[in-house]
Amino acid sequence: MRVLGLMSGTSADGVDAVLAAFSGPPRRPRWRLLSRAGVPYPDDLRQRLIAAGQGQPIQAADVIELGEALTEVQAAAARACDPNGSAQLVGCHGQTLWHRPPQGERRGSSWQLLQGPLLAQLLQRPVVFDFRAADLALGGQGAPLVPAADAALLPAIGGWRALLNLGGIANLTLLPPQAGPDRTAAVQGWDCGPANTLLDLAAAQFSAGERRFDADGAWAAQGQVDEALVQRWLQEPYLQQAPPKSTGRELFGQPDLQRRLRELEAAADRRDQRLEPADALATLTAFTAAVVAQDLARGPAVLELLVAGGGARNATLMAELRLRCRGLQLRALAELGIGESDREALAFALLAWWHHHGVSGSLPSVTGAAQPAVLGVCAHPSL
Repeated sequence: MRVLGLMSGTSADGVDAVLAAFSGPPRRPRWRLLSRAGVPYPDDLRQRLIAAGQGQPIQAADVIELGEALTEVQAAAARACDPNGSAQLVGCHGQTLWHRPPQGERRGSSWQLLQGPLLAQLLQRPVVFDFRAADLALGGQGAPLVPAADAALLPAIGGWRALLNLGGIANLTLLPPQAGPDRTAAVQGWDCGPANTLLDLAAAQFSAGERRFDADGAWAAQGQVDEALVQRWLQEPYLQQAPPKSTGRELFGQPDLQRRLRELEAAADRRDQRLEPADALATLTAFTAAVVAQDLARGPAVLELLVAGGGARNATLMAELRLRCRGLQLRALAELGIGESDREALAFALLAWWHHHGVSGSLPSVTGAAQPAVLGVCAHPSL
């Protein structure tokens, strides 16, 4: 079956699309990645999505228009990836505007903006969307959902294998080894903390909006890391919290960046220095890598770390990861045939295929839900 997967992550920079073919047993399917495409959000739409995702007040009429505009870009990405309309099904994550993990007796909730029926009508294909709600209703985090797909699509190796996505948020999947006492262990996964959210916001602020991100980490490479601040930040409550856990811009957004910049400025003042943008970016980049390294150190010993997401193109961030994650092999997920922007779109294609077959797509070992669930709601086009 040919399935389109559409994904827009916390960075809110656009839509990644893949066309994949799935067949065989659901838990270990045969799969091929047939094509891929990426469509950026127009600047105005991106800014409005980021503002809404950081809690800026928005009128109901604007939410409707935002949802329509976003859905049209999702449709454009689908057409760019599958111009002949060969897909029989579409899996679309939508754009997360707000994510509230469960806390105590309070259940979690998550808002992925998308007009699913409109997308189905535009593409004339069934669209599976709203993937997080069923897991949240069962007491889970509703995220991350990609680890289940990682376990199904990637083979086990001789030791624990980790997959790191460096999108807006850094998240990890840990896959058990193919043999030995841990071979029956549960798949693990969680959101580590910030990746590109703080880096992109800082680059835009320091460049007065001329740069949307620090290309290749070149700006950060010119600066000096404030290691004392990095180590202090690592003690923050979310970063010390044990999984299951998930997060987003509501915690690591513009207000969080401003707090960290104030702390960097205060540290520079104590040294009778002025805070340089390169030093701030170097410290934020090192912080992202340090968060990942801290999380890896708490779990089972990992043999290999596969990296995907936009942050995999940041040479300075990758160098910091190699420095801080010693003792394991670090390489790009692209070496296994899944490009750095393909992994999450491919995962939501698989989740849609699972939905079509009535197969559960969530892992309670990752989300903390009471039980697995078939994920998503399917919208069909009108004939």
